[in-house]
Amino acid sequence: MSTADAVRSLLLLMPRIVGRVKRLPVPEQLRDLDLDLAPRHLSLFAQLQYDGPLTVGQLAERLEVAPTTVSLMVAELSRRGVLVRREDESDRRRRIVAIAPDLADAIAEWLGGSARAWTAALADLTDAERFVVVQAFRAFQDALGVTET
Repeated sequence: MSTADAVRSLLLLMPRIVGRVKRLPVPEQLRDLDLDLAPRHLSLFAQLQYDGPLTVGQLAERLEVAPTTVSLMVAELSRRGVLVRREDESDRRRRIVAIAPDLADAIAEWLGGSARAWTAALADLTDAERFVVVQAFRAFQDALGVTET
């Protein structure tokens, strides 16, 4: 496939993918909280849903944003009861962040479709091919000048 053919295909596919993701219904429990959810919130939820409770530093590293950005998001979502913070048993100075137990199933269901779709799309690829897919998305993001804050 030529670069031009690949670009044409992706220009057709990307709006469809974004449109489908945007149509994923926000769980009723979160709608009731009247949150102004941005893509960065979805990424934070996805990290916690996929990998379980993490520290603010771990979340910042995975989300590729500053720890202060994560701290602000965690504080906002904790006040609303979406996230819970607890002491790290191994280091009481650190806080572990998790999705609130009463919202965990709703968030897992909400985000699970995307995780299952990515798993299916990447399952038959080699590690090297998966690396290329991820790098292509990163390069696309960089070429657009998109940064998360």
